Amino acid sequence: MTTTAPSMSARRIMLNKVPEVTVYFWIIKILCTTVGESFADYINETLGVGLTKTTLLFSAGLIIAMVAQFRLNRYVPGIYWLSVVLISVVGTLLTDNLTDAHGVPLWISSTVFAVLLAAVFSIWYAREHTLSIHTIVTTPREAFYWLTVLVTFALGTAVGDWTLELTGWPPGKSVLLPLALILAVLAAWKLGMGPVLSFWLAYILTRPLGANIGDYLASPRADGGLGLGTLGTSVLFLGTILAVVVYLTVTDKDRTEAIEQRQQRTPVTDEV
Repeated sequence: MTTTAPSMSARRIMLNKVPEVTVYFWIIKILCTTVGESFADYINETLGVGLTKTTLLFSAGLIIAMVAQFRLNRYVPGIYWLSVVLISVVGTLLTDNLTDAHGVPLWISSTVFAVLLAAVFSIWYAREHTLSIHTIVTTPREAFYWLTVLVTFALGTAVGDWTLELTGWPPGKSVLLPLALILAVLAAWKLGMGPVLSFWLAYILTRPLGANIGDYLASPRADGGLGLGTLGTSVLFLGTILAVVVYLTVTDKDRTEAIEQRQQRTPVTDEV
C-alpha cells in the first residue's frame, strides 16, 4: 500500500486514465494481442488489401481513437480498449512492414525495438520519476504510456516471430514458451521483484502469447492448428472483448476511483 499527498490523491482519482490491473485487464490484453495478429492477417492477406493499405487504414483508426482517448478526463473502458485493439494491430503491422516489405531480419527488428523501448522508459522516468501506470494523471504521462504500449506490441511481435523462426515450433507448442515466461515473471513478482518491472515484462510477453494463441486457433488442422481461420478467430475474440468491456462499463470493476471508494466503505476489523 502506498500513500500520496491529498492533492495528488484527489487528482489521481479524478484523472487516472488507465484501468486497475485486475484479472480482467490481463484477459482483455491477451485477447487484444490475438486480435492484433489475426485481424491484421485477415485484412492484409485474406481480403488482399495489402500491407501498406492495411497499415494506413488502421493507423487512421488509431489516430481517431487516440484523439478521443486524450480528450477524456478519466478512464472509459470502451475508448481505452478500442485504443488497445487498434494499437495492437498497428504495432503488429510495424514489424510486418519491416520484415515483409523491407526485408529487415527479425533479430534486427527485435534489437531496435528493445533499444527504443529502453529509451522511452528512460525519458519517461527522467521526466516523471515514475513508470507506474497508477499515476497516469497528466497528458505527458499518458503520451509516454501509449508510446510505450505501441513499442511493446511491435517488440513482442518481432521477438515472438523471431522465436518461431529459430525454433520452428508448430502453433500449439509455440504457446508454451511465452506462457512459461509469464509464469516465471509472476513467480519473481511473488518473490519480491518490483511491481513496475513485473508489470511491463508481463505486458511485453503477453504479445507473443496472444499472437501464438491466434496462430493456433487460425492455422489449418494440417499445420497443427484448430482451423478457425483469421476471420473466425477475430470475430470470436472481438466478441469476447466487447462482452468483458460492457461488463466493466456497467460494474466499474476496474475503475480506480470506484475501487478506492469501495475500499473506503469497507469496515476494518481487528483480528484477535
